[in-house]
Amino acid sequence: MIDEFAKENLHGRLRRDREALLWKLDGLSEYDARRPLTATGTNLLGLVKHVATVEARYFGEVFDRPSLEPLPRWQDYNGDDLWAAEDETRDQIIGFYRRTCEHSDATINGLPLDAPGHVPWWPEPGPNTNLFAVLLHVLGETNRHAGHADILRESLDGRTGVRPEHEQQIDEEARAAYRAKIEQAARSDTSIEG
Repeated sequence: MIDEFAKENLHGRLRRDREALLWKLDGLSEYDARRPLTATGTNLLGLVKHVATVEARYFGEVFDRPSLEPLPRWQDYNGDDLWAAEDETRDQIIGFYRRTCEHSDATINGLPLDAPGHVPWWPEPGPNTNLFAVLLHVLGETNRHAGHADILRESLDGRTGVRPEHEQQIDEEARAAYRAKIEQAARSDTSIEG
C-alpha cells in the first residue's frame, strides 16, 4: 500500500516538473530557446533535450527496456545532449521528450518500486539499484534542470513560476523595489560574524 502511494506521489511530481520545464519554452523565439544564456552555454532547449536523454537512459537501459529513440552509447557521452544542433527543430526535441516520457511512464507503471536495475555509469558500489532509487534520482535531475530553466526564462523576459495558471502579471515597479531592497542589504556595511 505504501509503495503504491510513494510511487504515485513521486511519479506525479515528476510529471509536474516535466510540464514546468516544457512551459519555459512557451512563447519564446527560436533564438531565445536555443541561445546560450550562461558562460557554460546553458540554454532552454538544451535543458529539455538533456532531461529527455536522462529519462531515456534511466527508465530505459537501466531496466533493460531500451528507448525506441536513437541514443549514442553512454560511454561516448560528449555533451551533445545539452544544446540543439542546427538541424534539430524545437518540435523534434519536444517530441523526443514527450515520447521518452511516455516510455518512462510505462516503465514506472509497469514495475514495482523494488524492481532491480543496473546503472553501469554509476561507480561501485552503486550500479545495482532499484526503481525507487532511479525515480528519486530522475526526479531530482528534472527538478534541478526545471529550476535552471526558470532562472534562464526570468533572465529573458521576467516570467517566473511553475505552471501557467499560477503566473501573475509582472509588476515592474514592485519587482524593482524588492530587488533594490535586496541589493541594499547586500551592500550594507554591517557584517554578521559568528
